[in-house]
Amino acid sequence: MLKSPFTNINERIAAFETSDIYPVISSEFCNGRDPLMILRAVAAAGAKLVQLREKNLTKKDLYELGVEYRKITFEYHMLLIVNDHTDLALALNADGVHLGQDDLPLNAAQKIAPELLFGVSTHNPEEAVEAVRDGAGYINIGPIYPTGTKQVNCGAVGTEMIRQIAPALPIPFSVMGGIKSKHIQELRAAGANHIAMVTEITQADDVFERTVKLRKLFL
Repeated sequence: MLKSPFTNINERIAAFETSDIYPVISSEFCNGRDPLMILRAVAAAGAKLVQLREKNLTKKDLYELGVEYRKITFEYHMLLIVNDHTDLALALNADGVHLGQDDLPLNAAQKIAPELLFGVSTHNPEEAVEAVRDGAGYINIGPIYPTGTKQVNCGAVGTEMIRQIAPALPIPFSVMGGIKSKHIQELRAAGANHIAMVTEITQADDVFERTVKLRKLFL
């Protein structure tokens, strides 16, 4: 198994802070294409990190897919973030884990893997404060716009939630949920510098070209 190109939590946080587009890849949203093809395309286009997010695979199949993710992300010096599964992230020598509100609590996950970068999904200021207090490396705010890739009780929170949460944050944050290229300018104006996207990238006819164009919107 390849090791991570990043040796400690500080290097992982620094790498996250240099990112712009945050591709989240799920097989079910790749239009029937190999997710590894999608990953290689976003890597070649210069994405600094990727999240492996699979809700419908067995742990064994997810591990086997993750081994291939680690090879590609190592080759391109990318952060590999695993959705939900701290044990899998450790087995893969991944760089981090993204936890939802119903996943293993952050403080428990950190006891298992203190050198991993933990992100936490938040939907309101109270959840953001709790994640910061518990030691998250970054938080995600969302879903910003209506989305079909994830269902949450709160629904879309809008860009105003970014303006409510972000000014007091001592850690980086990403945003996610229904985001398309047309939203980038609005999100940047609200203070978002790390923008997570699923179908806008994974369902593009030319994933490499789409990723390049999206990243140019940050210049």
